[in-house]
Amino acid sequence: MQAAFFPVIVMLCGIAAAQFMPVDAFSMKEDGLAIMRHVEAGKPFTVAGSRGVLLGQQEGTFEAWVLPVKLLSHFTIRANVEGYSVPIDLNAAAAEIEVFPDHTVITYSHIAFTVRQVMFAPDDAEDGTGALVLFQIDSTRPIDLTFSFTPEMRPMWPQRSQGLPSAEWVKQESGGFYVLHTDFPDLAGAVAMPNAQPGIMAPYQEKPHFYPLELILHYDPKRDVNRYFPLLMAVGTTVETATTATLQDKMHRLGAMLPQIYAKHAARYEQMKKELTAIHTPDTRLNDDFAWAEISIEQLKAKEQPSGEMGLVAGYYSSGDSARPGFGWYFGRDTLYTVYAVNGFGDFGLTRNALEFLMRRQRDDGKIMHEYPQTAAFFDWKEFSYAYAAADSTPLFLTAMLDYVRISGDVEFLRQHREIVERAWRFETTHDSDGDGIYDNSQGTGWVESWPAGMPHQEMYLALLDQQASAAMSKLAGLLGDKATADAAGARAADLKKKIENEYYDSVRQEYAFSRSVNGTLDNTSSIFPVIAWWNDGEGLEHSAASFRRWASHDFSTDWGLRDVAESDPVYDPISYHQGSVWPLFTGWTSIAEYRAGHTLSGYAHLMQNANQTTTQDLGAVTELLSGAFFQPFGRSTSHQLWSSAMVITPALRGMFGVDVDGLSGSVHLDPHLPADWDKAEVEKLHVGRSVCSLDYQRQGQSLIVKIVTISGPVVRLETAVKDARAAADALSIAFSLPPVEVAVPHELPLPGARTSQMKVLTETVTTHSMKLELESDAGSVVELQLRRNAPKLSVRADGAKISPKKSKSGLDTLIVEFPPGGGYKQQTVTLQW
Repeated sequence: MQAAFFPVIVMLCGIAAAQFMPVDAFSMKEDGLAIMRHVEAGKPFTVAGSRGVLLGQQEGTFEAWVLPVKLLSHFTIRANVEGYSVPIDLNAAAAEIEVFPDHTVITYSHIAFTVRQVMFAPDDAEDGTGALVLFQIDSTRPIDLTFSFTPEMRPMWPQRSQGLPSAEWVKQESGGFYVLHTDFPDLAGAVAMPNAQPGIMAPYQEKPHFYPLELILHYDPKRDVNRYFPLLMAVGTTVETATTATLQDKMHRLGAMLPQIYAKHAARYEQMKKELTAIHTPDTRLNDDFAWAEISIEQLKAKEQPSGEMGLVAGYYSSGDSARPGFGWYFGRDTLYTVYAVNGFGDFGLTRNALEFLMRRQRDDGKIMHEYPQTAAFFDWKEFSYAYAAADSTPLFLTAMLDYVRISGDVEFLRQHREIVERAWRFETTHDSDGDGIYDNSQGTGWVESWPAGMPHQEMYLALLDQQASAAMSKLAGLLGDKATADAAGARAADLKKKIENEYYDSVRQEYAFSRSVNGTLDNTSSIFPVIAWWNDGEGLEHSAASFRRWASHDFSTDWGLRDVAESDPVYDPISYHQGSVWPLFTGWTSIAEYRAGHTLSGYAHLMQNANQTTTQDLGAVTELLSGAFFQPFGRSTSHQLWSSAMVITPALRGMFGVDVDGLSGSVHLDPHLPADWDKAEVEKLHVGRSVCSLDYQRQGQSLIVKIVTISGPVVRLETAVKDARAAADALSIAFSLPPVEVAVPHELPLPGARTSQMKVLTETVTTHSMKLELESDAGSVVELQLRRNAPKLSVRADGAKISPKKSKSGLDTLIVEFPPGGGYKQQTVTLQW
């Protein structure tokens, strides 16, 4: 049994008697981007803004955070209809959920009434107020609605908190509000709803027992139709803001300005739509998934208290009985992987804020932070070991800084923070405990935070980031006019590339090791981590063919993403955090690498696995990690995850569309790989330095024509290093040669709980007169691919498959591949000749 708390009722004395009033219903934007689904009990939803968050389940229960404090939890609703003797559990009657960019609606449906729960989290609400919930009721009879919740007043972990707060009902003429008192004079909260009355108010004399707080609302259809009844919430975190009068005043202003607050909130999303990069392709779902990924990232901004700084948190998920809402902290490496996507869709201001947040917390020796809670300002964060526990934030900071400067053209930002960049570089180059010249794990974790054989001394993942950070520092130093550092960093990058090949590649196994010990022995666990070699536009690894084939196979590739450890490896554990689970992050890394290394069919399959997850769990967001054995997110997977959404955008823009922006020179370098079943596509509002442009992709026979149109700013020109590509004299268009024959692969996520069974493309080889595909799929399965003839009358012969006269939905020929019978996965080689 939880500890008791003792609510009391008081009359409002000495406080301006402002009443909380219902609000006439105002219109909300519900056209355009939207996800509408029947409610699935237990599936999460997130409504997030920089000041407040609602985390709940689709049946309507939720917890509310006025950041960084959990104000209430276990919010539920029941109804009593006049003349209808059965009490109704509204959460059991939840029917539909609708997710829009700026708000989410859950509809409860009964034969006697409909209730709509409308939720949004305005960034422009004042400090101490968070997300808003509006209830719109339509009933044939008068109805009493009881809104129950557990009062929490728990600052985000690890700030210390007390037990349940004591509740005080402050009575007003037509209702009142709860004040939630803690043992501290600088922490209090308040909850109100217009016209609501309190529920159970256990007297002090009653034996200790927990009763949820209740707001009881009487709805009269003759009086209250077309009104919103808002749930108003406020928190005070100083002695001055935690008074009853101040909390009441905050809620009153919030309620009185609701239409204006929503209008400003909605306008911000409309502005995002006008300014951020968009894609237009024949796949409308992918277009929407790309837009949702941008919104998901933007919603994970959080305003740090009390400084008011804006940073990116790693993600949100219901905290349950704890005080940590998923990964609702500011995370260094999560932010740094994500800003590649942010740079890609053009919110340069967000990237600057995110980088500056990390830079202000750089350690004196130059190391970049990784973990920082939203409550860190309220206690001594240095007492904990988390802030600088990770080693990879420092090299990632250098590569992310270059990515921002190169795309935005903002060299002045680099100059302003030169000392911070140079300190990070010094740290990078002075933490090599074994003297082999490679940054290692001696002062922090690389990727894994635990490992069966003991913590690794030097991970290949971290070594590759060290090499890429060195190459980045060479370019950053060059932009700063520091030739000596530029030359030294460039030489170090070249040297590290050779050392990594020498120290990590096993020619017998034809793969790269996971880690290296102090004495030079290798941990040969088959892992996904060498794929990070292609993250920063580098040349990748020299002996990668066998690795790409294996990464694309069912040994690594599930039907919903990439495992980090091969299924066949002895340490594989599909429900572990680091030894075989599926992270959309790894799937994004791999898709990028596959596109850059010429494995485009597998790259596309992995991109779409991430994109398709936008609508499978927390609608509009991509989850953190899933089982390596079954299509199911972890129970503790952060469902609205920052870098998971980023891994929809970056592989799409930089992989599939082949976009490499150079804002310093005002150009876009192209290496496109559109799916064979697309005739055209467009990248709209691409940001290139001070310019905004659009890219138009059109197939014309055996050519893909890409044209650029500058919308604003200096003219942007196109460049390419692709062989057989022909650039126009004005550099405003490029014709890319297409092979005579192309193949398109299907994509669709399996049913929840399914094992991996779909087809994998292991290799693809195109010569002058042939295409060879090595495929694998579930034994006995039949897979239909699409076959495009870029020369319409071209005669094509197929070995290992049949060309059917049946046309696909896109009008292309159908290529039917039958896999041998038996058990498990079977391989089939398909050769097309013309």
